[in-house]
Amino acid sequence: MAAAMAHCVSCWGLPAKLKTLSLTNSPHAACKPLSFSSNTSSLNLFSRGVVSVRPVQMSPNRRSIVCEAGTKKKADSAAKRARQAEKRRVYHKAHKSEVRTRMKKVLEALEVLGKKSDAQPEEVLPVEKLIAEAYSVIDKAVKVGTLHRNTGARRKSRLARRKKAVEIQRGWYTPAPEAAPTA
Repeated sequence: MAAAMAHCVSCWGLPAKLKTLSLTNSPHAACKPLSFSSNTSSLNLFSRGVVSVRPVQMSPNRRSIVCEAGTKKKADSAAKRARQAEKRRVYHKAHKSEVRTRMKKVLEALEVLGKKSDAQPEEVLPVEKLIAEAYSVIDKAVKVGTLHRNTGARRKSRLARRKKAVEIQRGWYTPAPEAAPTA
């Protein structure tokens, strides 16, 4: 369609005052003469905004021109929405960053505890405090809508599983044996 209409680009022109649109003197058979004018002084859309003219191909041998007039600036409601979206983006970015930071601190503390050769069971207490802080930050992020509730649950579960893995590795926690299913 663009290739076919590229031939018609030279067939139309908009005068400087945007009062008349005319498609005439076309060297191509594809563009037929068309003209209209907006001479009504009570409603002159062409003098108040931007005019967009786009060719539209209705069927293989029939073409039309769509002319739309609109305002130059963005609507006030759209501008307000853009401002609000930017505020929310910055706010959510801070919450997500805090969640990632707290999770990283917990995972690093668990890694150090897992690699330590002479670790004692009491050394888990500071890690549990870090985990509680991370849970709190995750829950707040879910509450304000920064994170989806399933994402928050998954992240909390990831921290708990890592802690349990370190405790099992050290022998500080023994999982209960699974009961045989009764038939």
